[in-house]
Amino acid sequence: MSNDSLRDLSLHDLFRMEADGQRQTLTENLLALERNPTAAATLEECMRAAHSLKGAARIVGLGAAVAVAHSMEDCLVEAQHGRLRLHRGIVDALLRGVDLLGRVADTPAEAAGAWADEESAPVLEFRAALAAALAAPATDEAAPPAVTDADPTQHDAPAEEGEERVLRIAARNLHRMLGLASEALVESRWLDPYIRSLARVKELQRRSALALDRLSERTSALASDPASAELLARAQADLAEGQRLLGERVAALDAFDRRLAGVAHGLYDEALASHMRPFADGTRGFKRMVRDLAHELGKQARLEIVGSRTPVDRDVLARLEAPLGHLLRNAVDHGLEAPEQRLARGKPAEGVVRLEAHHVSGRLEIKIGDDGQGIDAERIRRAVIARGLADEDTAQRFDQDELLEFLFLPGFSLRDTVTDISGRGVGLDAVQNMAKQLHGSVRVFSQPDQGTRFQLQLPLTTSVLRALAVDIGGEAYAFPLARIVATALVSREQVRSLEGRQYFELAGREIGLVSARQVLEGGDGATAGAQLPVVVIGGAHGEHLYGLAVDRFGSVTELVVQALDPRLGKVKDIAAGALLDDGAPVLIVDTDDLLRSIERLVATGHLAQVRHQDGAAAVERRRVLVVDDSLTVRELQRKLIETAGYAVEVAVDGMDGWNAVRLSRFDLVVTDVDMPRMDGIELVELIKKDPHLRELPVMIVSYKDREEDRRRGLDAGADFYLSKAGFDEEALIQAVADLIGGPLA
Repeated sequence: MSNDSLRDLSLHDLFRMEADGQRQTLTENLLALERNPTAAATLEECMRAAHSLKGAARIVGLGAAVAVAHSMEDCLVEAQHGRLRLHRGIVDALLRGVDLLGRVADTPAEAAGAWADEESAPVLEFRAALAAALAAPATDEAAPPAVTDADPTQHDAPAEEGEERVLRIAARNLHRMLGLASEALVESRWLDPYIRSLARVKELQRRSALALDRLSERTSALASDPASAELLARAQADLAEGQRLLGERVAALDAFDRRLAGVAHGLYDEALASHMRPFADGTRGFKRMVRDLAHELGKQARLEIVGSRTPVDRDVLARLEAPLGHLLRNAVDHGLEAPEQRLARGKPAEGVVRLEAHHVSGRLEIKIGDDGQGIDAERIRRAVIARGLADEDTAQRFDQDELLEFLFLPGFSLRDTVTDISGRGVGLDAVQNMAKQLHGSVRVFSQPDQGTRFQLQLPLTTSVLRALAVDIGGEAYAFPLARIVATALVSREQVRSLEGRQYFELAGREIGLVSARQVLEGGDGATAGAQLPVVVIGGAHGEHLYGLAVDRFGSVTELVVQALDPRLGKVKDIAAGALLDDGAPVLIVDTDDLLRSIERLVATGHLAQVRHQDGAAAVERRRVLVVDDSLTVRELQRKLIETAGYAVEVAVDGMDGWNAVRLSRFDLVVTDVDMPRMDGIELVELIKKDPHLRELPVMIVSYKDREEDRRRGLDAGADFYLSKAGFDEEALIQAVADLIGGPLA
């Protein structure tokens, strides 16, 4: 859910959302603890989930949930400290608490008052059950064996002679390794500009030495002043020695840079290779499927697979299974003739379906073909007319390639009857959607009585993407090259307005002009400069074209794609993240989602005009960053501070907050203390130690209200400490105003 959507939710709705996620975390980890009771990381996850639920429940006044979460947290802390060993009875009781938390969260807001009492009957029953479980000894039945990521009892069968041994490794480990390798590759590039700067210093030293020599030659007074001559000679000697040492160090650093780059490239290539699987891994079962389906239809068919060892990205391979299965079923059902028909046409009774995979020009090319009857183009033409997709005159002008494209429309089928295998008009559109999601394409070729071939062009890996980097509102974004229709520099004179919407002409077409700032950041449409850098995007077939006005074009680059944290859910308009060559983070745009966002703005009449700034200083709102791992607390603070007139952004934990303050400008940071990855105290210390950020005010808002907790926060460098126990709207807003003044800069 997007941040804009969260703004309209009530606190109770936010608590219910947070509770759903934390209940899932608790359930999964409690079941894991039943198998491995001493797993420290799992205990920490459980404890943190219970702690977050307790804080969120207190914010919305659900005392029963506060009491349950607090009891669970106490139990988990005891287990963390080794004073308690979780057994099945305790886990059962804790899961009962999770269920009770679910009952509280699912209660409608108007009836939630029933859960205000921390001593309500359900709470007392849960506490009694937990106490009984804690008092009971562990059962004698054997506990299930602990499972680790590298279970030595699980291994692959011996490899055939001549083949490499294959080991199992968790997909998350591969993703993490590839991410680290890509970061190492990016970091290895840092030395290159540094070495160039040192080379510049060396050149300046050389020029200084030459200038000093000329000065010595032209100054006759030095001959009559031995002391001055000695000082000049010493300066020349020191400069020469410095130049020699600098030359040696630059040469050594340059050699190190080349070695480091080689190692980093090798590491990245190996990590990328480990993310690949042979094409055969995704085709198991297809031969049997083709054989059985042919028998069911009274046909004879065999499947030939070529390129079974072709390396394919594991994520691409996972997405290919269903589309390839559909195309193979189509080949048997629609393409191949019955044995008697094939024999009558001089063909073998057994039809052949061929599945090929190859690397071609840096892309993965997959072909699925058959030696059947081909596709009747006239049948497609008649179906197009019958379904009202085109009138007869227009349909008669379509050539074969244009007619074949209709096969990819949802609901389009050449079958008059529906069977268990085909006729519903679904499948080929799913194949095309899969290719589009992977920034690839699919085409179909057919010849009468010779067969049909589908050809998919896909990226070799979802981990690497060629993209155009742009600047939008001071942030880096990347547009996949495969989804860019064109780029242009549009002058102010080229922009026209019609019924409140802006257009410009490109290659004879009217393109709607949209502010990328508005769509991606929610800001206004203002931009600077006489010419607008515009990225034109559109649907897979060139429909719905829009020109996005960005602030600046960057370079075309190859990005190592890094998936966003799954806890964020689907981030509006964003597909993934990556690092640029200089190490700066960049967000990769989800062009399909972006097009939908633009269409919504157009439909609701909220599309802003793209305006040029004429040099007048714009009045900006002061910006506040709220850092808290509790969704409920985070959104409450954001709503309160925004209502007071400030611009607010949020971060989900200390690490997210640290990244945010380094990449964008803020006037104030408001942070919790207890958070995963990096807590609030660490965040404060990092901010106050950074020479560029040390003047940034930081306010801690925490449930910890003891004097030692307050002192610890202030000693770390916090400018203000506010207790959530005594939390109220006026205190928060007054503290913000005291630290940074009113909302307008």
